[in-house]
Amino acid sequence: MADFNKILDYGDYKNGEINVVIEIPKGSVQKIEWRRDLGCFMLDRLEPEVFAKPTNYGFIPQTLDEDGDELDVLLVSDQKLTTGIFTKAKILGVMHFVDDGEVDDKIIAVLADDRNLGDIYETYEDLPKQFIKQIEFHFNRYKDLKKPNSTVVKGFAGIDEAKKVIADAIQRWKKR
Repeated sequence: MADFNKILDYGDYKNGEINVVIEIPKGSVQKIEWRRDLGCFMLDRLEPEVFAKPTNYGFIPQTLDEDGDELDVLLVSDQKLTTGIFTKAKILGVMHFVDDGEVDDKIIAVLADDRNLGDIYETYEDLPKQFIKQIEFHFNRYKDLKKPNSTVVKGFAGIDEAKKVIADAIQRWKKR
């Protein structure tokens, strides 16, 4: 029998697996955000076509990044995933990111059971170099038409650093 009091948590990050709730499908220009205060997703804005998301974009439940939002995830897949679903993902690394002066790191992950890409990528360094450049370019520029130079990618780090970022975000959630 299902336990309806159980809430989706962050997963088994210490062993490299997280739960991810999808906000924005890969290729979308819809800036969809989870509204914790309302318990639903909200269309925040439409981005220009040139700034379509290069990956599926979501968050880890029961975490808070330094910006006060759930910890973001860039979920690498060759498929567009649907807003609102959750999936298990394998941690590949982290993109350190600052948005309007606030830390807004992005965990990089791949579906835990992706029978197309799952065995190919063990760490973010296994991703094609051009793809990493595209992600970096996207996040350095996607707000330029409205607020130039308000975002900056600070670099990429591996799985151990990603786990530390996740652990810190879990602690912030618990202290809220």
